[in-house]
Amino acid sequence: MADTMLTDTIADENVWAEPKPTALLILADGTVIEGRGIGAVGHAVGEVCFNTAMTGYQEILTDPSYAGQIITFTFPHIGNVGTNDEDIETINMASASGVRGCVIKTDITDPSNYRALKNFDQWLKSRGIVGIAGVDTRALTSLIREKGMPNAVIAHAPDGAFDRQALAQEPAAWPGLEGMDLAKDVTTGQSFRWDETTWVWNKGFGREENPVHKVVAVDYGIKRNILRLLADAGCDVTVLPATATGEEILAHKPDGVFLSNGPGDPAATGEYAVPAIKEVIAADVPLFGICLGHQMLGIALGGETKKMHQGHHGANHPVQDRTTGKVEITSMNHGFAVDAGSLPDTVEETHVSLFDGSNCGLRVKDKPIFSVQYHPEASPGPQDSHYLFTRFVNLMRARKGEAALSEARPTPVPLQTR
Repeated sequence: MADTMLTDTIADENVWAEPKPTALLILADGTVIEGRGIGAVGHAVGEVCFNTAMTGYQEILTDPSYAGQIITFTFPHIGNVGTNDEDIETINMASASGVRGCVIKTDITDPSNYRALKNFDQWLKSRGIVGIAGVDTRALTSLIREKGMPNAVIAHAPDGAFDRQALAQEPAAWPGLEGMDLAKDVTTGQSFRWDETTWVWNKGFGREENPVHKVVAVDYGIKRNILRLLADAGCDVTVLPATATGEEILAHKPDGVFLSNGPGDPAATGEYAVPAIKEVIAADVPLFGICLGHQMLGIALGGETKKMHQGHHGANHPVQDRTTGKVEITSMNHGFAVDAGSLPDTVEETHVSLFDGSNCGLRVKDKPIFSVQYHPEASPGPQDSHYLFTRFVNLMRARKGEAALSEARPTPVPLQTR
């Protein structure tokens, strides 16, 4: 009798049953990864990359440079400090960044930070980002390192009901990022001015009230903190859409022009952007490019770009500045790179990755033009490369006949006195 009762109890409670997966990540080669659904319900197709940063998941997921990608975080504890309204990097605070999905290892915990306003899962839902938790992200990272960044579909269904066959067909049919222009999907719809400066503890963001350098920033997917650092440097910034022509850029009579970061294939976006960049180059206006802006500048100068095997995504990438010999730790997010060997003799390679030797910077030898592959604004960090904004300002100052400012970083102010 006791055995019968025990059997009935086990059958009723189904205690031995495996929990039903509520999220799937299906790679183009048919590999199926099961997990627990987080964030928005639904499915999305994109290219899977991995990011090794230990902080800044909110900044990463709102960086328009990640449009078209499903981000795998190698750090296991994602979402533990919650989210807020100050660490968003899209220009329009409410707009989607274009990120297709989020892959994490550990279940999301309650937020543990005094700045947190919303749970990470709720935040993902509000921004329409599909997520999956419970994944061995290190194993997935190893797969990407071995085979390259795969196309995949990420799906979340709370009831665990998936049409796996139909889902598996989507990444196989998706054309991938090579040849894809995504800047047009994330750029601003109209020009605007920017004067917000960087965040200061216990004060928030400030305003640049006395700018001295007129800068036009072309938005291919620009991050807010880039604009803040330009404002910090005394720039009066006007932001133009990615499709701005050289004539429209130069009509503002800028002291300098900035080419922003952004997503997709630089050769595809370059079909309309490179002619505008060439006009700016011909005008001898100081020019500074970052990431996608760097890549398209390389094309405009006669070079070529290429798709990378696994890309660079993280906040711990060592780069050497060959103009000073110094090594800086940088934030990176790119799946394409300038082929240094394709650059003409008039262009100097200024920065190089110490991970794989890939190109990370260039300058034109006889013009006030330079660019870098990585993110010197590095929100949330590191800040080793902030000197590049001073380098840009010095080019504008030289054009005006003014003395150069020191590129040395100021001595940090102790936290308790800020």
